[in-house]
Amino acid sequence: MGTYLKSGFINSLKSVVSSGRNAVIAEIKPYSPIHGDLMKGRDVEDILQAYFNAGAAAISYITAADFGGSFETLRKICHLSELPVLRKDFIRDAAEIERSAGADVSALLLVARHLKDRTDEMVDLCFEHGIEPVVEVHHPEDLPFARNADVVLINNRDIDRMETDSGDVSVTARIAQRINCFKISGSGIGSIEDLLFVLNYADAALIGTAFMMADDTERFVRAFVEAKR
Repeated sequence: MGTYLKSGFINSLKSVVSSGRNAVIAEIKPYSPIHGDLMKGRDVEDILQAYFNAGAAAISYITAADFGGSFETLRKICHLSELPVLRKDFIRDAAEIERSAGADVSALLLVARHLKDRTDEMVDLCFEHGIEPVVEVHHPEDLPFARNADVVLINNRDIDRMETDSGDVSVTARIAQRINCFKISGSGIGSIEDLLFVLNYADAALIGTAFMMADDTERFVRAFVEAKR
C-alpha cells in the first residue's frame, strides 16, 4: 500500500467530519460470537484497502482471543494501514500499553468498567507512550471513571455479555448527553439508519460486524461514509 505518514487518530476523525462526510472507524473483526467467522478466507490487506478506498477515517482491530484476534495480525495491520489504527482489547496493565506502542498503534481502548479508579493512570500512560487513549463506557456508572478522558467510546452493547445481544443504539442517546468530550458510538450499528441515529448524539461511529459481513465491502462502507444527514 506504499509509504505513508499516519495522522493522529482523533485528528483523522475530525478531518473527515470537517469535510462533510461521516467519521467512520471501520473495524477488522475476525470473529463474532453471534455470526462466527467473519474473515471468510480474506486477507487483512484486501479489507484494509477496501476500507481506505471507501473513505473510512480510521481502522479498528480486536486483538482479544475471544474474537479471533492476534497481536501479530495487529502488527501487520499497523504496518500496512494508511489510516490510524485503534487497538481494542481488555487492557489491564502498563505492559499492554508498552506492547501496543511497540506495534505502532495510534489509539488504544481502555474499558472504564474494568479499570475503574485506574482509568486515569492508564490514560496518562497511553499519552506517555505516544498513544491516544479511548475510554469505553456503557452504563452511567462508568462515567465517573471517564471524567478526564478526551475521547469516549459509548458501547451500545454490554461488554461483559460478550456480544450475546445485538446491541441497542439508544444507549448512545442516553449516555452521550452526559459526556462533554469527543464521542464515538460503537456496536450494534448495522444500517445507515442506525448510523444517522447515533450521529445525532456522537461525533463518530465504529462499525465492525456489518462491514465484515457485506458482500461488497468498499461499496457498503462508502455508503455509510457518504450518507447525508
